[in-house]
Amino acid sequence: MFLIRFGTLAHTAGCLPLHTLTSTLQAHDIDFVQLALTKAIQDIDTSPGKLSPGLANYIGEQFDKAGIRIGVLGCYIDPIHPDPAVRRAEINRFKEQLRYAKQFGAPMVATESGGLNTYQASAPEHYEEIGWQTFKATLEELAEEAEKWGVFVGIEGVSTHTLATPAHMRRILDEVPSSSIGVVFDPCNLIGEDLHRQDEIVDSAFNLFGDRIILAHLKDIYDDGDIIRHGVPGRGLFHTADFLNKLQAYKPMIDVSLEEITLPVFNETAALLHSLRSS
Repeated sequence: MFLIRFGTLAHTAGCLPLHTLTSTLQAHDIDFVQLALTKAIQDIDTSPGKLSPGLANYIGEQFDKAGIRIGVLGCYIDPIHPDPAVRRAEINRFKEQLRYAKQFGAPMVATESGGLNTYQASAPEHYEEIGWQTFKATLEELAEEAEKWGVFVGIEGVSTHTLATPAHMRRILDEVPSSSIGVVFDPCNLIGEDLHRQDEIVDSAFNLFGDRIILAHLKDIYDDGDIIRHGVPGRGLFHTADFLNKLQAYKPMIDVSLEEITLPVFNETAALLHSLRSS
């Protein structure tokens, strides 16, 4: 059995009053949640400026009573938004969650890296580098804040984003050499539509930044003929067993957040994933 623990997005249960949310999640074999505050909690105002140690502790305590850890705060901002005022607001929102993450019981706050084509219309010849430098400046600021509070900034790569490949992830880790930065590894997001290259992409990722992974996301890839889509993990075309074997070798007991899933099938999906054996 894999020495890996499975959780999911808290708002998989919907946006609910806090006590309803925790009791709904408690009815399933969920080890931890990725909590996006405004997406999951209906009856408490967690918008920017509203957090305090007391509020963060209270929310964390309710999950703890339900036997569920808050493994990560999901604060998926656009870190390269072309409007500086909007980008500043996004950065400030993320930094606020970094400050209170420990009161929630979460060791990290996670985000993606912004769309690869964000600056294409305004700078068609240099748009990728403009996006890169904008993301780098944002990440430097977030990492500095995370270091103050002893938590991680989790960054996730996506094939259509600034961090589009394993090599891009390695580059940003080298250019922003902060130990407070960790990788949220979603292999299917990095694979994109290059299904035939999935083993190459996954192996490259582990080779380049396997030691920096702090959380994994897991879904699956399905070919519907006209489109490649993501869906419930463990039953599609992604080499799930191989991935979990490699993940366990690099990061035993790591948290794996199941995506593209509904609560009614969570338990059977987790059981399926646990049943996979090393070949």
